[in-house]
Amino acid sequence: MRPDDEALIVIDIQNDFCPGGALAVTEGNKIIDRVNGLMDDYHTVVLTQDWHPADHSSFASNHPGHGPFETLTMPYGAQTLWPDHCVQGTTGAEFHPDLRTDPANLIIRKGFRTAIDSYSAFFENDRSTTTGLNGYLSERGIRAVTFVGLATDYCVAYSALDAARLGLRARVLLGACRGIDLGGSLARMTEEMRAAGVALEE
Repeated sequence: MRPDDEALIVIDIQNDFCPGGALAVTEGNKIIDRVNGLMDDYHTVVLTQDWHPADHSSFASNHPGHGPFETLTMPYGAQTLWPDHCVQGTTGAEFHPDLRTDPANLIIRKGFRTAIDSYSAFFENDRSTTTGLNGYLSERGIRAVTFVGLATDYCVAYSALDAARLGLRARVLLGACRGIDLGGSLARMTEEMRAAGVALEE
């Protein structure tokens, strides 16, 4: 069992990010057995869940003339447009059925504000609107966090970078993550994490 001041953060293991889903990550389902096993090692387990309204501004379908994976400039900066995914109340937004959810002490839903996307478990993409996760971890006396889940180069990486920025000891288990790798994003974000002092392990 890991020390009391460590938490496991399980990022977005949802149907739409797994094979057959609207924004499937290759082999996204292959990490679930390992993630389930890791939950037994931590006193504090947090799950995150993408939870978008149907009219979300990050959906390409809401920008006529634009397609998925194009980039638009939003008031908070550059935003990749995505296929509709993890729409509130749909099967795609549900956690993968093989993922254990009972061990979770907290489920953080993110991306539910129409006008702004949210990759990180800590902040929305304006880098200032908080999810409340940092406050929760602080109240629980958590000083170190381990990240697993989907996708390595987006929600996992942004969460790990924010954790390091907030002064937490951050670790990513790359073998318990899978990436999208959009235009070299996997190598780029891996290097960003390493440069920020995030521990990268298999």
